[in-house]
Amino acid sequence: MSEDIHVAFIGNPNCGKTTLFNAYTGAHLKVANWPGVTVEKKEGALKYHNNHYKLVDLPGIYSLTSYTMEEKLSRQYILEDEVDIIVDVVDASSLERNLYLALQLIELGKPLIIALNMMDVVEERGMDIDLHRLPEMLGVPVIPVSARKKRGLEILLHAVAHHNRRHGMDKIEHQHKNEREKKSSHQHRHHRNIVVVYDDWLEDKIDIVETALKEKYGPINNLRWYALKVLAHDEEIMNKYPLDIATVAEKSYEKEIIKQKYDFIEEVIEEVLVHKDKESKNTDKIDTILTHRYWGIPIFLLIMAFIFFLTFTIGDFFQDWIVLGIDKVSDIIKNFLTYINVSPVLTSLLVDGAITGVGSILSFLPNIFILFLALAVLEDSGYMSRVAYVMDGIMGKVGLSGRAFIPLLLGFGCSVPAIMASRALENPRDRLKTILITPFMSCSARLPIYILIAGMFFGDNAMYAAFSMYVLGIVVAIALALIFSRIDKNKNTNTLLIELPEYKSPNAASIFIYAWEKVKSYLSKAGTTIFVASLLIWFILHFNMSGMVSDIGQSFGGFIGRVIAPILAPAGLDVWQIAVALLSGVAAKEVVVSSMSILYGVSDISSQMGMTNVVSKLSQIGFSQLNAYALMVFCLLYTPCVATLVTIRKETGRARWALFSVFFQLFVAWVAATIVYQVGSIFFR
Repeated sequence: MSEDIHVAFIGNPNCGKTTLFNAYTGAHLKVANWPGVTVEKKEGALKYHNNHYKLVDLPGIYSLTSYTMEEKLSRQYILEDEVDIIVDVVDASSLERNLYLALQLIELGKPLIIALNMMDVVEERGMDIDLHRLPEMLGVPVIPVSARKKRGLEILLHAVAHHNRRHGMDKIEHQHKNEREKKSSHQHRHHRNIVVVYDDWLEDKIDIVETALKEKYGPINNLRWYALKVLAHDEEIMNKYPLDIATVAEKSYEKEIIKQKYDFIEEVIEEVLVHKDKESKNTDKIDTILTHRYWGIPIFLLIMAFIFFLTFTIGDFFQDWIVLGIDKVSDIIKNFLTYINVSPVLTSLLVDGAITGVGSILSFLPNIFILFLALAVLEDSGYMSRVAYVMDGIMGKVGLSGRAFIPLLLGFGCSVPAIMASRALENPRDRLKTILITPFMSCSARLPIYILIAGMFFGDNAMYAAFSMYVLGIVVAIALALIFSRIDKNKNTNTLLIELPEYKSPNAASIFIYAWEKVKSYLSKAGTTIFVASLLIWFILHFNMSGMVSDIGQSFGGFIGRVIAPILAPAGLDVWQIAVALLSGVAAKEVVVSSMSILYGVSDISSQMGMTNVVSKLSQIGFSQLNAYALMVFCLLYTPCVATLVTIRKETGRARWALFSVFFQLFVAWVAATIVYQVGSIFFR
């Protein structure tokens, strides 16, 4: 008879949990090196021995306290009755740190299996773990696996299948420190049934709280865990089960409970970990350079510059082939439509609108793929966590924790998940400030704009012009954080607590899955948002109140552009076509490129011939390198796309902050572009 079994995957950040989850389900989730990325639970499914398994990948957390949103989400889910078994993914190469969460889960009393991941790393370091002794001391099955090399997966799944209905501990065979050193005076002497035994005075308090809970609320599953949470003054549990036990829990005993847990962890490590002194020192040696107090930030900028070098050189090579292919498809479709006597209006809509607009975006696909591939390598290798650590000092000076730089880093990819990652910040004020400055980071949607504009006007220096946008985005975001903090006047006291994982060789499967997911998202946007926006742009450029027009300057778009252009004049952007392109970019930043392609009637705008054609038209009206750079600055900083605005509304809970972002970023962009153009005019004209 088949069963539906719910399995919750939980573990510390960077333990390889998501990689293990992907190995079972094929779900293409991002493998990150910091908490706060996988904020929402991710689900997958598989069938094994006629049973159906629902697998849930919970956020990476360090404990079952409820301080952060990740911890609250994970704890809430595993406390639900629908979870049949918990798989705690433990980084075997960092056993001491990972066991704290494992002990909390053991105390929870639910069916639990420990997946001892990264055993290949342990072997590489010349370390050994006593896999017979460890489960004896913990009282739960311990299965060695390597998610990256897909070793031990069948055995782990077999253990899940046979352990999911089993409550209670396996036979525990160890003698606790207080038993070895003195005879315990604790009244119940139940050490043989419990993994973590606290000092007698604390065990007495646990018994009193357990009794009070049973008397007031009846039978409670996981009674010992709830008693410990009451003694730790856990706000959520105390509100759920209020007790009048002031004489027993007159203060929080959380620190004492944590300390004694770590005392037990030391005992476990002493007995099961062999050759600990052989742990690799390579990470420490590399960190002396990459996290250097003075050289850390310049090294980060050099690495990003190298990524842009790859994005431009390799990406441009493949881009030429894609442009050639799009041109061929466009010609074939146009000839076919003409052959079957399709009306010129519909032909223009499909060829000049849809194909030209979407095709101009697809031509930048190689550049986007290389950018995300490089970022995935940095993340999977363990470097990106170091960037947050290096930036902690600067972030602290502008009133934010270094942890706030994590969403800013994610903003290099897309502002939507970056803003969602701000949930990891405990302080609501810090979270709001981070949400408001994150869209100033240069997301991947702006990359096609930089490549196009820089390629048109800056020639061999195009890469440097584009890279400067990423640096400027960071500078503006940090400067605005300082301004917000001065206005707020609330000093941030939070320090950065982030794991710096061991450096490792990037997993090819993981980075390609990550890059492919981003490419799919890019293609999806091209087939939906950009497609619709291209048709809309075509319509407003070819019609007015009298009907279809041959001169786009007389269209709705021409009218709108001429209204907006004077406002942009101080920034050197008083060209109505550019005004319309910028307006269209509110839908999605890539639409700026597709709009310019339609506005200037150039189907292959990203090709050398297409760029030369547009530059020639702009040069006739005095549009120079300075104007082009001001345009890039404006595109970097102005109003976020609709998806980002919706996310800001959702995450802040108020529409006013989304509206604030619309007008505030528009103002910042106008001021910055105006400064660039006006100051530049003094020196370069």
